[in-house]
Amino acid sequence: MEELIEIKNVCKGFGSKDNRLEVLKKISLVVNRGEFVSLMGASGSGKSTLLYLLGGLDSPDSGEVVIGGKNISDMKDKEISAFRRKSLGFVFQFFNLVQNLSVEDNILLPLVMDGKNPKKYADKLTEILEITGLSDKRKVLPSKLSGGQQQRVSIARAVLPEPEIILADEPTGNLDSAAGKEIMSLFSRINKEKGITVVMVTHSDECASYADRIITLSDGEIKE
Repeated sequence: MEELIEIKNVCKGFGSKDNRLEVLKKISLVVNRGEFVSLMGASGSGKSTLLYLLGGLDSPDSGEVVIGGKNISDMKDKEISAFRRKSLGFVFQFFNLVQNLSVEDNILLPLVMDGKNPKKYADKLTEILEITGLSDKRKVLPSKLSGGQQQRVSIARAVLPEPEIILADEPTGNLDSAAGKEIMSLFSRINKEKGITVVMVTHSDECASYADRIITLSDGEIKE
């Protein structure tokens, strides 16, 4: 299988020199293209910090984060921003939707902000609305949607530009169990049908079971 993500001896800490918390301690792992990986661990184990390093939202103190052969740890701000827009999709616990925009306008928003013509994505938009079960909601405002439907909008927004990787941080954290199952089934479908690599942080054993592989962190280290 082709390696897509390689994390090499990554360390990350927070705080001053005299009062420093080492959150990640020489983490190394590989994620192959097309894999669905769950990161698990207790609060403070470093799983969300690791996800943020993968997304270029933070930088390691030492070590390398290599995606598609590129060391994103060395990228300048402008370069990492362009890389994120092209290669990564993000789904968070909170849906981060613009409340006065319709479902389809929320999904298209990153493309518009990137200077792209949304009309060129009309067919892809129709397809992702069908996949996420939102075809009849495209003109509806987020306030008229359930929590599960709002999370589906945020997933559609992440998937539309066809990124190589989707990074998801506790995507079912604000949902009831039924809506959570629907979201996990959707992630599984997108992973298989679109071939998009998914790396997800979760505290739920049930959610983690949808993944091909579970990586457990404990006190900043990968637990064998």
